[in-house]
Amino acid sequence: MRKKTLGHQPAKPQKSFLREWFNSLLFAVIAATLIRFLTFEAYAIPTPSMENSLMVGDFLFVSKLHYGIRTPRTPLQIPLTHQSIWGTKIPSYSDLIQLPSFRLPGFTTVKNGDVVVFNFPPPKPGEPDHPVDLRTNLIKRCIGIPGDRLEIRQEKVYINGKAFPAPARSQTSYFIRTSEVLNERFFRKYNIVNDYNSAEGPFINWQPVEQYDEAAKTSALVGYQVTTTAETIARIRALDWVKAVEPLTEPAGQPEPGIYGGATHEWNRDNFGPLTIPKEGQTIPINPQTIAVYGPVISRYDGNEKVEITPNSIKIDGKPIQSYTFKQDYYFMMGDNRHNSDDSRYWGFVPKDHIVGKAVFVWMSIDPTPATAWAKIRWNRLFRVIE
Repeated sequence: MRKKTLGHQPAKPQKSFLREWFNSLLFAVIAATLIRFLTFEAYAIPTPSMENSLMVGDFLFVSKLHYGIRTPRTPLQIPLTHQSIWGTKIPSYSDLIQLPSFRLPGFTTVKNGDVVVFNFPPPKPGEPDHPVDLRTNLIKRCIGIPGDRLEIRQEKVYINGKAFPAPARSQTSYFIRTSEVLNERFFRKYNIVNDYNSAEGPFINWQPVEQYDEAAKTSALVGYQVTTTAETIARIRALDWVKAVEPLTEPAGQPEPGIYGGATHEWNRDNFGPLTIPKEGQTIPINPQTIAVYGPVISRYDGNEKVEITPNSIKIDGKPIQSYTFKQDYYFMMGDNRHNSDDSRYWGFVPKDHIVGKAVFVWMSIDPTPATAWAKIRWNRLFRVIE
């Protein structure tokens, strides 16, 4: 009997270095894209609207699992980009295909007090109107959820008639009355720093206030305007050379330019509402008061076409309506830096389909204006859970 012999197997050609490098890069991009889409995404804080809870220079992870993964509306996009190709103004996407957006089940729903990342509802001034899932990302604290009745009275927030506690590290503006000359070193000691490097800067957290003496024809220092936390202002108030500390609160009934709903209401940043946050299935009557508050929702975010709005009426597809039923849930967002935040008090409600995820923790924090090189990293903020 003849024995079978194994034939010689030809050796597989080795992949070139460039091929190996390309395959590794492709795998890394696919893996990073899937992680970013399915689980967590990294963000950086560019402005002080959430100080002192979140600081300019904080890097954080945002969970997309908590509220449910949102399916992409714009599939034709370069991976790991948002609006443009890195380092350029060239769009990184094509809006030729726009898909309906769905949200997969999550662990929880958005709750009062959650710190949330979302797509900025109206187009930012000077920017093109990007698709919803590619609009500018913002981070704020959710103050009101669908169906809540919200009111702000003398800076205090009330939800459904009950006081909503201010976040522990939130800050607002005060006037410190003193004739003592204070410098940057003093204010830095209390973590009150003028930031000239943020995305929308400069932001002034302290500045001297002078009063003109008509008789002497000169100006004299009367104090400082500062933006800080209640805890810090209590420490400053205890200093013996401080004559008084006065909250810089806008009076009720004094309308503020640019405030949301201001066309028919005398609202400002510290006295706002009352209003009810839209809830899916909720029906409202149409009148000048509701048009001022809910007209932008009906025309921009609820998927209606051919909406015509006047101060006294609304037409959809040419037909006047006497009432309206909302098609999705909405939220009211505010920054913890209450006197230095562009939020729902100025541009209105956040639709549910604009919600990206929940901010979970800060993994790195870099001070844009450090006193020393060692202070460049804020070591006490590393791996801080966001509350």
